[in-house]
Amino acid sequence: MTTTNTRPAPTVWATLQAHDAPALIDFLVNTLGFIKTAAYADGDQVAHAQLDWPEGGGIMLGSYKPDQEWSRQPGTAGMYVVTDDPDALYAKVRAAGADIFRPIADQDYGNREFGVRDPEGNLWSFGYYRGEPRP
Repeated sequence: MTTTNTRPAPTVWATLQAHDAPALIDFLVNTLGFIKTAAYADGDQVAHAQLDWPEGGGIMLGSYKPDQEWSRQPGTAGMYVVTDDPDALYAKVRAAGADIFRPIADQDYGNREFGVRDPEGNLWSFGYYRGEPRP
C-alpha cells in the first residue's frame, strides 16, 4: 500500500500538562511559532495535542489531570528549542509581549539564545546550538 503521508522520524517528544491547555496551545502556536498538527478536545479539556516545531521535533500536551497515572504539575518544565534564526524569533516573541526572562545574547559556550516563560510558567530557551556530534 502506498501513501502520500510520511511519518516523522523517531525522536524524543517532551510532554506538558496545562491548567488551561487551549490558552497554552494558542501561545505556543501564535507567539512562539509551533504548528498545531493535532488536537483532541472536549470543550476546554484537551485530551491530546501535538505541536510540531517547524525546524524539527515537537511537543505533546494536554489538560492537567492530577489523578491520572501520567500526570505532571503544570508550569514546572524547561525546554530548549533549536532555531536557525534566534534573532528573528526573538523579535517576534518580543513584539507579541511575551514574558522574556532572559534577553537574547551570545553565550560563552558559543550559542546565541533567549528565554521566555509561557502562560503556565514553563521556561523555554531558543538558540541555534544543535548539540555536539555523536561519537
